[in-house]
Amino acid sequence: MTAPPPAPLPPLAGGTAGADALRPLLDTVLDALHTGARARGGPLPAGGPDTVTARVTAALGDLLPDHGTGDHEALRTLVHTLAAGAADPADPLCAAHLHGPPLAVAAAADLAASALNPSLDSWDQAPAASALEALLTATLAAEFYDTPHPDALITTGGTEANQLALLLARERHGPTLTVLHGANAHHSIPRAAWLLGLPPTTTLPTPTGTLDPARLTEALATTPGPTLVTATAGTTDAGLIDPLDALADLCAHHGADLHIDAAYGGLLALSPRHRPALNGLQRAQSITIDLHKLGWQPVAAGLLAVRDTTLLAPLAHQADYLNAPDDTEAGLPDLLGRSLRTTRRPDALKIATTLRALGRDGLAHLIDRTCALAHHLAGLLEAHPRFELHAPPTISTVLFRPTPTPTTSTPDAPTPDAPTPGDDHHLAALRRTLLHTGTAVLGRATADGRLWLKATLLNPHTTPQDLDTLVTLLEGSTHR
Repeated sequence: MTAPPPAPLPPLAGGTAGADALRPLLDTVLDALHTGARARGGPLPAGGPDTVTARVTAALGDLLPDHGTGDHEALRTLVHTLAAGAADPADPLCAAHLHGPPLAVAAAADLAASALNPSLDSWDQAPAASALEALLTATLAAEFYDTPHPDALITTGGTEANQLALLLARERHGPTLTVLHGANAHHSIPRAAWLLGLPPTTTLPTPTGTLDPARLTEALATTPGPTLVTATAGTTDAGLIDPLDALADLCAHHGADLHIDAAYGGLLALSPRHRPALNGLQRAQSITIDLHKLGWQPVAAGLLAVRDTTLLAPLAHQADYLNAPDDTEAGLPDLLGRSLRTTRRPDALKIATTLRALGRDGLAHLIDRTCALAHHLAGLLEAHPRFELHAPPTISTVLFRPTPTPTTSTPDAPTPDAPTPGDDHHLAALRRTLLHTGTAVLGRATADGRLWLKATLLNPHTTPQDLDTLVTLLEGSTHR
């Protein structure tokens, strides 16, 4: 009996035939993205977690069938289902988190990175990609430092960059390093100290939302041994920027190291209009930057910049199969010291493509426009009698809450225990209602001892009319 012919092998994305194999599949993907977004019809799928899970389960069925359904069916089904159930940061009413919509040019470049699949743990896996990453990190580091030999590492985001910053400080000063930070700091700072076996961090109160130089002075005067101060340029809750220059002065006076978590606000440095808000940034030993926030990159795209490349020396690592000493001596670049990860995607490609495509003026325009939109929303809310604005935005985050509705003594008046408009319980329930209906995606933050709704604007395509729509929607939702 003649054996049946072997099944054809699925095509690969790379090689000379890769583009021909991808082209028809991309048509299917793009169609499914379109139909999924239309089916969703808003910033978030309606129905809440249980409904979304049921839809996904029903649409996908058996993810590992005995017999495959084929490339096009699998892509059509899964991409459509994912898009229909997505929280879409490209929708103007999706404004809860520091989760921005990626630029099309960056997403297209990311496709090429996936197809080529270089791994940046050895030069022989990524010849051009390693050269591109070196060019990119040198270019970006020079944007933040005017020192002779600045450098930067590509990371998965602010959390990894902050962890690397604390690791480098620990290696400079030893395991007894004390880390001081404000209560406004990102949660990754104390978590990194825990992961690295450092003493528990010291949290300084920030009642005004930023780190007070007077409180830091007291802490530095009473902290023995080596100290790392971590400041923030763009807090997660309100987008506030610590007084960087004053904090740098104190660190210099007391001999403390300074790290600045500028994951949110660091790219303001590319805007001549907003750069002064970062005065003092260049005085830090290290700086965290996230390009998947105000850089509009697909996740993930982080950066840790340092004022001198020698500060990265503790990350050096040797594995014979990746960076044998004789290969390094012969001129093959050693990439293992560029990350704590081994296998790494070429995230530099999408970032570099964006920088080249938009240039300084294009990026500055997006940054300026996004910040201006936040001020426009703040103006609408401040002028509205039914909303209270927490403060004018520093970057692109707006905190606000509905004002309590006056009540009279009637039988229908709410009881003292019932949530009323302006009450924290009402705000939390309102936010969840908007999520459940798929109407709008807003965040939440606590400031001045009260809960606030948070709009984090990162979509430069948002229009003033979109913001009018948001305010009208909230007015109707909060005062029914």
